[in-house]
Amino acid sequence: MFFHKKEPLEKSVRIDEPNPRFAQLLLEQFGGATGELTAALQYWVQSFHVENAGIRDMLQDIALEEFGHLEMVGKLIEAHTKNVDQTEAFNSTLFSVRGIGPHFLDSQGQAWTAAYVNEGGDVVRDLRANIASEAGARQTYEALVKLAPDPGTKDTLVYLLTREISHTKMFMKALDSLGKLTDPFFGNIKPDETVNIYYNLSSDGKDSRGPWNSEPDFEYIAEPQARH
Repeated sequence: MFFHKKEPLEKSVRIDEPNPRFAQLLLEQFGGATGELTAALQYWVQSFHVENAGIRDMLQDIALEEFGHLEMVGKLIEAHTKNVDQTEAFNSTLFSVRGIGPHFLDSQGQAWTAAYVNEGGDVVRDLRANIASEAGARQTYEALVKLAPDPGTKDTLVYLLTREISHTKMFMKALDSLGKLTDPFFGNIKPDETVNIYYNLSSDGKDSRGPWNSEPDFEYIAEPQARH
């Protein structure tokens, strides 16, 4: 059972002057791959697979917060497209055909698809996917913040960006509680003997070395041979 509180939003949304061209960019976080709908559905569906009650509760809490963020982005889009009908700026956007307010499209007019949702039925795999998802959303918000046309819009976007970082921290803590924050192994199948081999396949005589290809963690093989 869900309850929707009509007011107030998690954070108030205000703009200083409508800007439909910027509203089209905002669609990226409404109906785009890194948007709030994608995140909300991803975390909600993942929670059904999780046996750990605490992590399941966390995923559901964050999923519902993301639905709240979807509403905030939708309100921003609505505010930036209202009372600008028939202007040159409005007619140059997707809203001239689709109408004002949010739509399940990205900034280029591509319809939202469930293919954006990344879930796989393993809690470690899903939490790692979520960290990547939050990074993608944060990067999109950072780009939007730089292009924000007014202080009110920027303030809301900075808040949303901040919450992406908060969620990343939560997912990392959850992984750590499982002992899997830095452990690359998960699942039930034991890896074979190549697990600690680093193949140098881009040699130019100036190969870089680092903890990703150095002893004692890795055996460095400069010229790998075919394995049988």
